[in-house]
Amino acid sequence: MANFGFLVPTGGGEDIPLKKERILIGRRDNCDIVLRFPNVSGQHCRLSLEQGYWFVKDLDSRNGTKVNGYRVSRKRLDPGVILTIAKHQYEIRYNPEDLGAMGPPPGDDDVIDFSHRSSLLEQAGLERRKKPDSDHPDE
Repeated sequence: MANFGFLVPTGGGEDIPLKKERILIGRRDNCDIVLRFPNVSGQHCRLSLEQGYWFVKDLDSRNGTKVNGYRVSRKRLDPGVILTIAKHQYEIRYNPEDLGAMGPPPGDDDVIDFSHRSSLLEQAGLERRKKPDSDHPDE
């Protein structure tokens, strides 16, 4: 079976080989990579190999998917980045040239979800999120 790289757990453990060009990751038994942790969704995210580069797509998971600490919906995974699935971190290791990459990397959607973020003042309870001013319609 082909090997297209590895997910390496940052806290130690066995490397997880990437054996297919599309990989479903989640808690359910029908996933290609099964992560048996309660904070991992049944179908958490999907990895896909495109033009020699790995991409991750979050599948509306409850606890999110992050790349280098930023929550994403879809993102290119360059070699060496840290992929966080719920709270479990993995370094992705592969060589794009070995996987057919030619020229510059393909476009990166780089979709970052900031909707869950609030200001530090809001988090401390010192400020409330501002509501749209409905008393003054477009002037």
